[in-house]
Amino acid sequence: MSEKKSTQDEGAWQGFATRAIHAGYEPNAENGAVNVPIYASSTFAQDGVGGMRSGYEYARTGNPTRTALEANLAALEGGAHGRAFSSGMAATDCAIRSLLRPGDHMVIPDDAYGGTFRLIDKVFSQWGITYTVAAVNDLDAIRAAIRPETKAVWIETPTNPLLNVGDIAGISEISHAAGAKLVVDNTFASPYLQQPLELGADIVLHSTTKYLGGHSDVVGGALITDDDALDAAFAFLQNGAGGVPGPFDAYLTMRGAKTLAVRMDKHCDNAEAIVDFLQGHSSIASILYPGLPEHPGHEVAAKQMRRFGGMISVRLAGGKQAALDFCGRTELFTLAESLGGIESLIEHPGAMTHASTEGSLLEVPDDLVRLSVGIEDIGDLIGDLEQALR
Repeated sequence: MSEKKSTQDEGAWQGFATRAIHAGYEPNAENGAVNVPIYASSTFAQDGVGGMRSGYEYARTGNPTRTALEANLAALEGGAHGRAFSSGMAATDCAIRSLLRPGDHMVIPDDAYGGTFRLIDKVFSQWGITYTVAAVNDLDAIRAAIRPETKAVWIETPTNPLLNVGDIAGISEISHAAGAKLVVDNTFASPYLQQPLELGADIVLHSTTKYLGGHSDVVGGALITDDDALDAAFAFLQNGAGGVPGPFDAYLTMRGAKTLAVRMDKHCDNAEAIVDFLQGHSSIASILYPGLPEHPGHEVAAKQMRRFGGMISVRLAGGKQAALDFCGRTELFTLAESLGGIESLIEHPGAMTHASTEGSLLEVPDDLVRLSVGIEDIGDLIGDLEQALR
């Protein structure tokens, strides 16, 4: 039920911001409501046994508010199908179970998000699914990691939290030559900055909690694809396993998506100014940001991204304790997990979002600090970082 409006239906709606505002819903024919209504109903009346009205019967299977969100997300990624989930991890779980069976193998980044790694390493490993880690910015390493039983290559770009950049088109060619599907977690970039389907990805995944929702007030996830069979598999598990968002969550996510374009430009503006401030600071050993010309993934990022994003990671010259002290001294940057909201956040990945990677091949440096740069006044943000590093 996610195809109420596709990008093809919208015809002249070529601009991203226009699609973000209008795709998925037209003013209500009954009363002209400009915003999608919140259909807070768990079930729907039927016109006789099996006679569904407008395709709805039970809210786990489908809800009009969720349908509008799914169409909107598909349009933003330029995809044919969108499916919304109760969290990014629920979307991750659905994608893996749709693609792999016991005995199958997948390739994952050597600096993947901790929650993704935990799910694969601790849960799916119990069901006979194996994995190999490879650097997302090394095409030869990805090619070498693929086995005859590889069914999926799973990447993030930029990665969380080291901000490495993968060549989506190049990895797509490698994956498809091996008969594997390419999944791209596009959460850090958002659809505004990067369009993986255009570059050859089979599936795009989002934690819509982050930039798409954008206000730190809703948890959600999404899968977008052009593949009819994959979408059918997602729909089956979405309904059968039940990891769906409620109508209010769907409404909040769609409301956030409407302002994605303007928010992302401000996130990027602020991040670039902060990188300029941090360069050469005596407390900072290195800055991890794809917008820097010296970043190893800069050229690839410049080719496949509109801009370089609002996420910055830094390594502190004083080691772990300096990183912990930095996180503890900020006042405007809130010490918290998650990212992509309008407010600026700071965290220590090794002790917070990526604690599950400790002792593994994906363990992150203990001197690493991750900044999710919000849309506050840049002078205030720089002032806060300056006093915290003093």
